[in-house]
Amino acid sequence: MASSKLEEHYRRYIGYLNQRKTHDLSDFVHDELTYNDKPMSRADYQNYIGDDIARIPDLYFDIHHLLVSGDYVSSRIRFKCTPVKEFRGHSPNGQTISFVEHVFYRFEDGKIRQVWSLLDDQAIATQLGKPGL
Repeated sequence: MASSKLEEHYRRYIGYLNQRKTHDLSDFVHDELTYNDKPMSRADYQNYIGDDIARIPDLYFDIHHLLVSGDYVSSRIRFKCTPVKEFRGHSPNGQTISFVEHVFYRFEDGKIRQVWSLLDDQAIATQLGKPGL
């Protein structure tokens, strides 16, 4: 897939997440993939994202940097949201928090095959009242 087409496809995928269309990502994600080197099914991946949205109903994936090279996409995504349930081991405190995710994808045949994700856990912990983690 050409870089411009892959970028467009990825932005459409992020649009699906922001529209809460996580129940069927078959246009974007292979039946089997790896997430941070852990094998999972597309259904597991959809549930993983859906669980984050349940914990943070106003979760919005805001792309700030995006780079496409060959079959790889790298993105820096900003989040400004208010958790209503425990998130990444931290109880909500009613406050809006901000953090970023650096995420890398490998696409195969136009669909996500591998994901490597790094969230700013320190920022999350500090804002939810547990600094120094």
